[in-house]
Amino acid sequence: MNAFGLIQIGLILLRTTTISSLQCSHLPLQQRKVIENSLQLLDKMGKKFPQQCLREKMSFRFPEQVLRPRQKETIKLAIEEIFQHIFYIFSKNLTLAAWDGTALEQFQNGLYQQIEQLEACVIKKQTHYFRSKEVNRLKLKKYFQKIDCFLKDKQHNLCSWEISRAEMRRCLQLIDKAIRKI
Repeated sequence: MNAFGLIQIGLILLRTTTISSLQCSHLPLQQRKVIENSLQLLDKMGKKFPQQCLREKMSFRFPEQVLRPRQKETIKLAIEEIFQHIFYIFSKNLTLAAWDGTALEQFQNGLYQQIEQLEACVIKKQTHYFRSKEVNRLKLKKYFQKIDCFLKDKQHNLCSWEISRAEMRRCLQLIDKAIRKI
């Protein structure tokens, strides 16, 4: 390859890196828009919370401390982890949920795109973030396992999905609150 070809490749890489860093600098604003859209889609997916499900309410206790670390990168890692868990939960055994399929698909696609964006922007260094990242990861895993076990225990019935949908709404609202502080 000649020098001119190498210069062209270098310019393309430089431009890609610049565009990528610009997207990452607007990540909090983009996340707020995605969360707002996700909340609307959660509402659109189902109707009002069914009265018969009120007696089955469950407290999952979201580990809010994972969204309060001092480093912005740690918060971004936690948000990425949360989106991955939400995507996982909303990607299985939805037959009894009786939700709007189009809204559900848009919700899943929005989460997936946001996960991809976060993965591209978040620095995944195994440095001083490692300990807090692993502690947060375990707390989030435990939280989402409770939700997953609840769904399994209730055999993924309508009420278990409605309670999980309400919990995901609350979870997204907590993320939005954390993003506003970044």
